[in-house]
Amino acid sequence: MGERYLQEKHVLVVGGGIGGITAALELASCGVRVTMLEGGPSIGGRMIQLDKTFPTLDCSSCTLTPKMVEVALHPRIELMTLAKPMGIERNGKGFSVSIQKRPRFVDMKKCTACGACSGACVMKGRLSDEFNLRLSKRAAIYIPFPQAVPQKYLVDGDGCLFVSRGKCKKACVEACETRAINFDEKEEIIESYYDAIVLAPGFDLYDATEKREYGYGSLEGVMTGIEFERICSVTGPTGGEMVINGKTPKRFYFIQCVGSRDRQTGARFCSRVCCMYTAKHATIVRDRVKDAEIYVSYIDVRAYGKNYEEFYKSTQEGGTYYIRGIPGDITQGEKGLLVRVEDMLSGELREIEADLVVLATGVRPRKDTAELCNLLKVDRDEYGFIRTDSIAPSRTSTKGVFVCGMASGPKDVPDTVASGGEAASRCLEYIGEQ
Repeated sequence: MGERYLQEKHVLVVGGGIGGITAALELASCGVRVTMLEGGPSIGGRMIQLDKTFPTLDCSSCTLTPKMVEVALHPRIELMTLAKPMGIERNGKGFSVSIQKRPRFVDMKKCTACGACSGACVMKGRLSDEFNLRLSKRAAIYIPFPQAVPQKYLVDGDGCLFVSRGKCKKACVEACETRAINFDEKEEIIESYYDAIVLAPGFDLYDATEKREYGYGSLEGVMTGIEFERICSVTGPTGGEMVINGKTPKRFYFIQCVGSRDRQTGARFCSRVCCMYTAKHATIVRDRVKDAEIYVSYIDVRAYGKNYEEFYKSTQEGGTYYIRGIPGDITQGEKGLLVRVEDMLSGELREIEADLVVLATGVRPRKDTAELCNLLKVDRDEYGFIRTDSIAPSRTSTKGVFVCGMASGPKDVPDTVASGGEAASRCLEYIGEQ
């Protein structure tokens, strides 16, 4: 397969998380032209929201940001944010795709990311910051997070008074010296042909409000694991300080398998990351909060990866109390939250007081995965994940369509990276046969 032949090929990668990024870079390095679609304003996916990765406790953004920048600068990769496929039709061995691109209201060629517009916005500090899981506030014109790629501002159409109501003096426009803001920008529909498609839409997390017995959303001091990640992160709402509602908790209770291995929630599968990210959280707390009291409730500890068992053991030996048993409920006590749990090893029914309870929520297929699969006639399994070939785990039921990352089932970061490489390899094999 010659380099000139590959340069004539064009592959669509849907999703800009670490799986999609890996696939795109692998394909581009072989000379293939790649278009990456990301539905949000920046690539990075879930991984960029993490503080550290287990078991090495490496800085997540330090690992991922260089790859994000490489995607943006690669001459063989076209990056489209705020974009998604709206129509897909088989065209020979390839696909004709209609892409919907939502307006950013900011000219990316003119924007210097100086921040003057955000500082002048009348909605500054009044809108919930989605990247920080609504734990902080932002303006209507903003950059999603410090390492965002592209490093350009955008306008939240729903939050902007001018876009949503036509009632704003547009102070942001006056503040922008390069005149980058353009409220006349419209949605675009782009038609293109692709020789193959790689799906990397990522995943959603279980909605913890469905577990009413744990009081998420109603009890102060109950949060999810991803929210705790943002508290731990130096780019988070507290700058990495372990401060919740103005106080530093001393008693921490982590509950695993919330929405996983649970027939009542319709998810009998293991999410594969919860045991280890809980161990990571416990280790971070031990390092940052002096004399912290840490409990972890679990069904089974599944530490299957390289150095995972050692990491879990070091967490346990560091003073974290592991209780085999899932709490029945959480209530408000006189001195904080009261967690009721049966210790299955001792048979003892315990009531443990906690200042903060963290729910290790399991994974779910993204809601738009079903729409993508319908467009491409790709099969899904009983849980909604994309069904793949047992021998070639990136190959879907539709020829020329490949998948990587958690779209086909739960994976940790190393497995997601590996699946991105495998999807690129299978994709090269397919377009080489055309």
